[in-house]
Formats: sequence, C-alpha cells, structure tokens
Amino acid sequence: MAETVTAAPPKTSGSPAFAAPPPMTGRTVAERISELRKVRQVVELGGGPERIAKHHAAGNLTARERLTTLLDPGSFAERYAMARHRCAYFGMEKKEMPSDGVVTGSGTIDGRVIHVASQDFTVGGGALGEVHGNKIVETMDASLKTGTPFIFINDSGGARIQEGIDSLGAYGRVFYYNTLLSGVVPQISLICGPCAGGAAYSPAMTDFVIQTRRAQMFITGPQVIKQVTHEDVTAEELGGAEAHMHYSGNIHFIAEDDRHAAALCRRLMSFLPLNNTEGAPRLPHSGVVTPDEALNSILPADPRWTYDMHQIIRRLVDADDFLEIQAGFAGSLIVGFGRITGRTVGIVASNPAVRAGALDIDSSDKAARFIRFCNAFNIPIVTLVDTPGYFPGVQQEYGGIIRHGAKLLFSYSASTVPKITIVVRRAYGGAYVAMASKDLGADAVAAWPTAEIAVMGAEGAAEVIFKNEIAAAADKSAKRRELVDLYRNTFSNPLVAAGRCMVDDVIEPSETRAFIAHALTVYTTKRELRPEKKHGLIPL
Repeated sequence: MAETVTAAPPKTSGSPAFAAPPPMTGRTVAERISELRKVRQVVELGGGPERIAKHHAAGNLTARERLTTLLDPGSFAERYAMARHRCAYFGMEKKEMPSDGVVTGSGTIDGRVIHVASQDFTVGGGALGEVHGNKIVETMDASLKTGTPFIFINDSGGARIQEGIDSLGAYGRVFYYNTLLSGVVPQISLICGPCAGGAAYSPAMTDFVIQTRRAQMFITGPQVIKQVTHEDVTAEELGGAEAHMHYSGNIHFIAEDDRHAAALCRRLMSFLPLNNTEGAPRLPHSGVVTPDEALNSILPADPRWTYDMHQIIRRLVDADDFLEIQAGFAGSLIVGFGRITGRTVGIVASNPAVRAGALDIDSSDKAARFIRFCNAFNIPIVTLVDTPGYFPGVQQEYGGIIRHGAKLLFSYSASTVPKITIVVRRAYGGAYVAMASKDLGADAVAAWPTAEIAVMGAEGAAEVIFKNEIAAAADKSAKRRELVDLYRNTFSNPLVAAGRCMVDDVIEPSETRAFIAHALTVYTTKRELRPEKKHGLIPL
C-alpha cells in the first residue's frame, strides 16, 4: 500500500510576500531593475528567514546552500526561478511559493557542466506539484540534450496533495525522464531530507544514491505500516541510511551531513564520463608500472585462511584511491571505482573476509547493476576472483538465487567494454564461470600461482570421486590426504587452466598492475559487435 505523504505548505506567518510586482508601464528602467532585484531577493530567501533558521537548527543546509556546496564557486546558473504554481484549490490561490519549492539550473563540477535540481523544504515542505515537477523535467531534458549528468537533491514530503492528480502526473513525467536518461548520462540522487511515497521511486531509478544520516526514505511510513500490519517501527529504523545500506541495498553511500554528501558526489563524478559517448576523464600518469613485491606475500600461507581483498585492491589502484560502492551491503563482493595508470576502472572483487567470498542473492544483484553501469558508460571492468561458489541454503534457493545469480552471468556476457580478470585464489564451479571467465567474454585473464580453478574444492571433489577408495583404506585420513593432493595437482592449479587457454598467463602477484595496465592499453580501441535487437531481457 503506497503512501502519499501529506505535505501541506508550512504556516505562512513570517513568509516573505511573493506577489506579482506592480505593472511596469510608465516606470523608468532603473525602477524596473530595482523591482526585479527585490523579487529576486524574495525568491532566493525561499520560505523566509524563520523557516531557514528552523532548517539550519535541524542541521540542514538550504536548497541553494546545497548547490553552492556541490558546485564550483560561482558556476550555478538558475533557470525558472520565477516559476509560480497555478493551483486554486483549498486556499492555494492565496499561497505564494517561491520558485515553486525547487531550485533548478546548471553549473560545473571540476569545470565540467552538470544539470541540477534541489528541492526546497522551506517552501511547502518541498512537496512536488505540477510546476515543481515540470521544472525538474525541463532540467532533465536539458541534461539529455546536452549530454551532461543530472544530479537531483531530494528533500520533500511527497506529492502536493492540494494539486491532486496534477502532482501524480508530474511524478510520472519525472519517472519517464529518469528512464530516458538511463544509460545516456549519469544520474545521481542526494537524499538530504524526507523522501516518502512516490518521491522514493525517482532516486531508485538513478545510478547512484547518496543518503545523509538525517534523511529517511520509504514508500509507506511507520503510521501506515502500523495500521495495516500492526508492526511498530520508527522512521529511522524503516528508512534511515543504515537500514538502506545494510538491508535493502537501496543506497550506495552514507553521508554524515549535507556537506559530506556534496563531497561524495563530487568525488564520484571525478571517476565518471559526462555521457555514454565519452570515456571517463584520464588523470596524468607516466605509464611506468613497477613490480610490487609486497603482493607476492600478501596472501596467507594456508589457503584455508581468510584475508581482506581490500588490501589487494589498494595496491593495484593509483595512489591507494579506491571509491567503494555499497560498502555496507552484500560484503562478500566488493565493487567500486579506481584508476590504473590514470584510467578509470570499475572493480568487481570477491571478499573472502565475508562469507568466504561466496556469491549470494544480494552480491549477485550488486555486481550485476554495477557491471551494467560500467558497460553503459565505457568504463573497463577489472575482476578479482577468490570465491568457493554460490552460498548454499534453503532461504537462498527460495529467494531465487538461480535468477539472481543469472543476472551476474547476463551482465558480464552482455558487456562489451574491456574486461580483465585476475584469479587470485579459488575459482570453483559456476562461480568461476560467473566471475568474468574467458567463456563469458573476458578479454585478458591472468592467474596467480595460488589460483585453484576447478569444478569444486579438492576436499569435496575427492570425497565424491574417491569415495570407495577412502572407505576401503585402513588409514582413511592418510588416504584422504593423498587423494585430495592428487586431485589438487591434477585440476586445482592454474597451469591446467593455462594449458587449456582458459587463462592467458600465470603471473607473479607483483606483476598484476603491469598486466592490467597493459591490457587496458591494448583494449582501449576494443570494438565488439552484437546481434541487432531492441534490448536483452535480463533475468529479474
């Protein structure tokens, strides 16, 4: 049951007048300019000093302050500042709402043009009405026409219920444009306040969502849930940043406050191209890659021991600069952006420190979406493999691990960007195939000497293949160890895979950065034609 949050405008006491200025006929140019300046001052004050003070007291920046923090100094150019609602129901004809509760326009981040919309909670609770929605859509259309990213700062109680279905229609147009922009320009949502009901769907349709700790986002709020299901839950428990990061996976970053959200957005943008016809910006780099001897001793001596894949990632990327996406969700698999010799790469990596690096429903979804983003925006994908397979369990099967796991297979197979894979340690069964194997179209695959590529682990395989021999042995433990070693030496080593050209080379760990850098150079001009079709049908 969807919830449309009542977002009636705040009390008007203390609000600045936003009535139309007197007719300009017969007035001097200087008088007209003076009047225009007064109107602009009123517009830029939004809900007025009292509401702004209350907003600040809650630890929030205003809509315009958020844009100032996000954009390069002096770069913001506003559009539709004088927009006015035209609702005449329930006393709305008497209510003035500066800029109709949303600030829209364009600016730059690191000198690159973007288009932005920032909802103003001090004006009518940031509720979305017809004109409010149309301003957002016009900004999205400008983003589409110019091939520039769209960033939407959300702070709204939901639909402006006084406008009825006009508000719903406006939401529909926003969703439609989210779809048009998808895969053409990056879309980033900042959740800096309430985001309830239909307002939550637009962020969900964008590429990345950054939520502050003061914000909540949900479809049906705690009151509706209590009425319908009799469950008691707070707004924070239901739709807070921690809930969305750890349970729902709806967001990609948690920000401490508005300024941190802007900083995260700027950092994210530094890795991304402006649109799907460009490559990501490349930072200056000498191109010289020296062996990293520390990688030769980074793995634990016992293959049964765990380790944190982040340690390897940080040694592979330039300047230890790795931006992890959804760091608190589906921790058995790591995704994020880094650079290798100045080039942006998307990294997908098993993490043996969580669930032994096994793939499950959430990690499959997390990786699949990230891979599809990288493919849409021409970002090469580097995959680091150390996984024992898919995580077993009744709940995983009932939850649809088959179709969710298939998303990972589909996403890698459908990707035409350069794909580089490093098998670090275990690569067993279907998970070996799913993690960007040669058979799914990987362009360059290397294995460390510690790699074990097989249908399953040697211990499990020996129990199946040599069941009778082990049972008949006088010393079953000794026989089991002997046969486990036999299987491991026969199949579970990278030389077997190399002999069948399933890996291009077996390399020392210290050579990994050089291998990836060379592959990125070689496959920069990669072109891969696929059968003509409208689109593929990813498993859902």
